Amino acid sequence: MELYNLTIHGAREAISKGDASPVKLTESILRRIDAVEEKIKAYATITKDEAMGNANAAEERLKKGGKGKLLGIPIAIKDNMCTEGIRTACSSKILENFIPPYESTVTKKLKDEGCILIGKTNLDEFAMGSSTENSAFFTTKNPWDTERIPGGSSGGSAAAVAAGECIAALGSDTGGSIRQPAALCGVVGLKPTYGRVSRYGLVAFASSLDQIGPITKDVRDSAILLNIISGHDQRDSTSADIAVPDFTSVLGRDIRGMKIGVPKEYFIEGMDKEIDASVKDAIKKLGALGAIPVEVSLPHTDYAVAVYYILATSEASSNLARYDGVKYGLRIEGKNLLDMYMKTRAEGFGKEVKRRIILGTYALSSGYYDAYYRKAQQVRTLIKQDFDKAFEAVDVIVTPTSPTAAFKAGERAKDPLQMYLSDIFTISVNLAGVPAISIPCGFTSNNLPIGLQIIGRHFDEESVLKTAYAYEQSTEWHKRRPRL
Repeated sequence: MELYNLTIHGAREAISKGDASPVKLTESILRRIDAVEEKIKAYATITKDEAMGNANAAEERLKKGGKGKLLGIPIAIKDNMCTEGIRTACSSKILENFIPPYESTVTKKLKDEGCILIGKTNLDEFAMGSSTENSAFFTTKNPWDTERIPGGSSGGSAAAVAAGECIAALGSDTGGSIRQPAALCGVVGLKPTYGRVSRYGLVAFASSLDQIGPITKDVRDSAILLNIISGHDQRDSTSADIAVPDFTSVLGRDIRGMKIGVPKEYFIEGMDKEIDASVKDAIKKLGALGAIPVEVSLPHTDYAVAVYYILATSEASSNLARYDGVKYGLRIEGKNLLDMYMKTRAEGFGKEVKRRIILGTYALSSGYYDAYYRKAQQVRTLIKQDFDKAFEAVDVIVTPTSPTAAFKAGERAKDPLQMYLSDIFTISVNLAGVPAISIPCGFTSNNLPIGLQIIGRHFDEESVLKTAYAYEQSTEWHKRRPRL
């Protein structure tokens, strides 16, 4: 096996046995990037020189008996997490030349464990999109079919993992932006409970919805990364002060007797027939492993997309007000202060970002706040209560991750409403703040990956991971790799 195909746990084992080294592993990843990046375009920035320097430092650390859970492992980071001294552009012209003077909490935790930052991955501008077509720089391609999108907004991270351009990656998830691209690229994507992972240093899109999580080649790697990046952070007021278990300890445990909720609202007309069949087969497989499928209802699911696009755009309107050409980022000089503001934002933001700012500003405006924003918050509470009630009867909930497989680039670019529906099965999870994972559960007839979503109670990532691992180990889907 080529070193770039290794998992985190596989790479750690190879390094401990002397079959690989941080330098050889990093060189293998960089060669892979050289070979396929022109086709995939996963990276906004590749930190080649820094990566090799850190690989050599990791080897010296190993020789001296140094420890680190990721020592010598090349990891990619979505380009909306601040990295000190390394450009963080959020795939936006307004931050094209922004170099953060500080490190995000998650990237600091990874570096403290010895990881090698291989680069920053492409995304939809400010994480606003479902296809990575909204990047101001270029569109990332799906490794399974380069005419198709990789999903979004963490499309660069998912594509990099699937293509072997890193061992693992981090993404961020506001309405499905880890899970949907993971499903479309045939890898594993985990959105933790809101508050489980610090958002300090994550460039904000919608602060009550954003959450950082891992994108990996298998479930064990997601558990390993979640162990590292979880925990309370005083610099993030939304970070939960709650104990962090060892998420790897539940992997391999029996799932017999676990109740698996199957929400009737998620198996709808219009969903791709192959996806419907694959997900139902996965539910049967879980039943064969001893789990008990139980029909549940999440009655307010139909309102989730509308609620999300009111709340997310409202928060985006507020968060993006800071990009005014004064403090940092792009500045276009004007005749006066107002003219500078308008020119900077007109040139710096792309169409989708402008669309969401306008929608959010409208929803928050005088006369419309109660009709839209307040009402959306009230329905959000009902959606959360739906999950609370369902989890009184079941341990986890199982659904499709996406209603379709990866679609062709440009296919939905002129129809934002159709694009928004790409996240119809993932959005409710963010509104409720619960954890969820997407794992491979099959392929379409034209060899495109299909994702299975497993949802858990607040701060019960253990049940999610245990269920996902049991299914993964009983199938071969996660072992398949695209031919590039």
